[in-house]
Amino acid sequence: MQDLQKIASQVRRDIVRMVHAVQSGHPGGSLGCADFLTALYFNVMKHNANFSMDGRGEDLFFLSNGHISPLLYSCLARSGYFDVTELATFRKINSRLQGHPTTHDRLPGVRMSSGSLGQGLSVAIGAALTKKLENDPQIVYSLHGDGELDEGQNWEAILFAAHKKVDNLIATIDCNGQQIDGSTNEVMQLGNLQAKFEAFDWLTLEMDGNEMESILNGLTQAKSMLGKGKPVVILMKTVMGKGVSFMEGTHEWHGIAPNDEQLKLALEELSETLGDY
Repeated sequence: MQDLQKIASQVRRDIVRMVHAVQSGHPGGSLGCADFLTALYFNVMKHNANFSMDGRGEDLFFLSNGHISPLLYSCLARSGYFDVTELATFRKINSRLQGHPTTHDRLPGVRMSSGSLGQGLSVAIGAALTKKLENDPQIVYSLHGDGELDEGQNWEAILFAAHKKVDNLIATIDCNGQQIDGSTNEVMQLGNLQAKFEAFDWLTLEMDGNEMESILNGLTQAKSMLGKGKPVVILMKTVMGKGVSFMEGTHEWHGIAPNDEQLKLALEELSETLGDY
């Protein structure tokens, strides 16, 4: 548990440094989901840093809310998909680490181009069905923003997954209550998400996405619910900007970068545990 918490702290340092260096990017959601993705890549998923796009025999992860790419890039680099020093190229000309993940540059670990919100669940469902057709017992994971659920394609996919009994899929919704223009309640009230997913015939559970023990227990529980003819969704409560006190809990840090002084303050709150790139 302590090892995962240390990795998550380093991942958060990577995030704020990447976004600061180019004065561009999305730190808020990246910081909020850092504990979750750390748990996935460093403990839960069976995956292979010797990357192959077909993903046979390993768990797959699809990032739908692609604007939190700094988080994904840090976890991929720190788990061996590419050299950590490449994080310094984030959002620069000709970099493989674009603001939203892309596949045309063949960055290891990126299985779909994302950033046009609402598409990730459809892709994850396709991958899960492929695993079923190939008798591959491994799991497909996906991550989505709560504000992203404003996109109607999600609800078509949610309906489809239940109809096709896609029971080798764990979708996680980052319920931080914030999106680019304000709170989700102000922009488009989501109502009772648990009731909505259950009405669409999904199995649901909730967890604290900023508490490592809760994440590990939640993912273990979610895995135990697979294979029962229904897809599984985790409603994950997080705090946008978690780990950097002045960024926490506000949509204002959805898509802006810290200045030099703010970076200094952020890094003072985050322990360097694996060594900065």
